Amino acid sequence: MRFRPLPAIVFGLLLWPALAVHAQQQDEPEQETLEIAASDDPDAAETATSKVPLDEIRRYVAVYNAVKQAYVEPVDDSKLMHSAVRGLLSDLDPHSVYFDKDDAKEFDDQTSGAYDGIGVELQFLPDRTYRVVAPIDDTPAARAGLKSGDLIVAIDGKPIDDDSKSSPLRGKPGTQVTLKIVRAGVAKPFDVTVTREKIRVASVRSRMLEPGYGYLRVSTFQADTAADFARQLDKLKADAGGKLRGLVIDLRSNPGGLLTAAVQIADELLDSGQIVSTRGRIAISDAQFSATPGDRLNGAPVVVLVDAGSASASEVLAGALRDNHRARVVGSRTFGKGSVQTVLPLDNGDSVKLTTARYYTPSGKSIQGVGIAPEVVLHPEKKKDDGAIGYTEAILPGHLRGDEEGKEGFKPGEVLDGDAPIAAALAELKKPVAAAAKPATQG
Repeated sequence: MRFRPLPAIVFGLLLWPALAVHAQQQDEPEQETLEIAASDDPDAAETATSKVPLDEIRRYVAVYNAVKQAYVEPVDDSKLMHSAVRGLLSDLDPHSVYFDKDDAKEFDDQTSGAYDGIGVELQFLPDRTYRVVAPIDDTPAARAGLKSGDLIVAIDGKPIDDDSKSSPLRGKPGTQVTLKIVRAGVAKPFDVTVTREKIRVASVRSRMLEPGYGYLRVSTFQADTAADFARQLDKLKADAGGKLRGLVIDLRSNPGGLLTAAVQIADELLDSGQIVSTRGRIAISDAQFSATPGDRLNGAPVVVLVDAGSASASEVLAGALRDNHRARVVGSRTFGKGSVQTVLPLDNGDSVKLTTARYYTPSGKSIQGVGIAPEVVLHPEKKKDDGAIGYTEAILPGHLRGDEEGKEGFKPGEVLDGDAPIAAALAELKKPVAAAAKPATQG
């Protein structure tokens, strides 16, 4: 199957011109403003121009001077400006952040799947803790037992600093880091010591579950994930004698990644139909992705296995296959991250990761804050009645409110570990085959 070129969105990457700031005289002298444009191009500036009242600039300068002059200890200009810039984004939503050069490089490394660290996707929270979105398969974090929904409240015995971001978890392979974990259902915080490694994430793994029935585990969506998915799927078909009777795609605790990778995988399994659409305030954020002819499985049934740690691009893939009636979704309600982030490089080498759009499944619905409800609901083998509020985008402070959020009857999803959910997905996968075969056995 040949892919059409797709824009890289992060979920991808997008080049952005340096911000240009210039003064503008107004017809109303009592309201002085600065005009801030994202481009020197007149047409682009017309849509991307923002007028900031000078009174607000003066307010900032006044506070800045007060801190410089009166704070109990001297504050470095660079540190103070970095704090101000991060603060500008902190009240937007949990996924809009400022990257300095090192942070931006770390982010790029994650999408390529090679870096030094422990192998975990994190969400930095306003209370200076990290929420574990998901540990990545076969990494130190996963082997140490970290789980989706865990809170990291201290690193090496020290509280987490606003400026630290993910850096303390990166480091030379062989070195150790101790994390203090708060976990729902566990009475007291506990320590987990993890040894750093060179993380080379194999984002797709496969095996045969039974003769004719394949299993594909997708742990994250990186630049090469779609190509790996196609190769692994072809290998499964060869192992099955040229044709699979069915496929389980395991997206449990997959935190997402590149939108384009999810779109390309959906295109491998769809012969036609819309995959996903995105809508934002700027023209480049409005996009629609549709399948091209050619189903690599030739219509063989598919079951997608999800849980509360399945987020972002995982939900795009699950939603595309479900809404096009190409797969049944089995497991627990997904995380509910229905927004798209774009990395906007700045002239000084820093970057801004900014939420620029919401995405919509082919049925036209946004899953922001509510996730995807599976058609067949599974529960953990050891059910905990601990009063926990659940693991979902909707509990993140400052999250974008979803169109369907807050409706009566909503229950957050659960994290599904182990092999039992795979067995349940396989049983569900075999149902339509049995139903289709039944009339032929009656005469």
